[in-house]
Amino acid sequence: MTKFSDNNEDINITTLFVVEDDDVDFKTLMRAMKKRKITNPVIRAYDGLEALEMLKKNEIPKPFIMLVDLQMPRMSGSELLQKIRQEDELKTNVVFILTTSQDVNDIRQSYENQVAGYFLKDDAEQSIFRVVDAIDAYWNIVQLPR
Repeated sequence: MTKFSDNNEDINITTLFVVEDDDVDFKTLMRAMKKRKITNPVIRAYDGLEALEMLKKNEIPKPFIMLVDLQMPRMSGSELLQKIRQEDELKTNVVFILTTSQDVNDIRQSYENQVAGYFLKDDAEQSIFRVVDAIDAYWNIVQLPR
């Protein structure tokens, strides 16, 4: 979604930062965004470690929201979320979880780390379309800081 400031300064486009190791899920997400005509920039990290490095190097243009899988190699989404919440310059990032985990402990731990939403990849394509719709709605109603 594109937002314009009241004083006609530059355009404020929100980036989607996807942390997902599964190529099929990522391609499905991109297909869903294209089908919904969402043209926001998308940046991908393949695991939590890569994502954390990108965040610390300020490689993700602001404003952005994160869509994070929990089950990944090297550093899981849960570990990434804990590390983000411990860093002053990262702790306010908006994070949504997209995972196959229905484990009550994963859900509880995610919300304890202030996720904006917890989405299940329960029926593959349809669940990803619902996530894309929810993120698009979020972009339309929330003003994110730069």
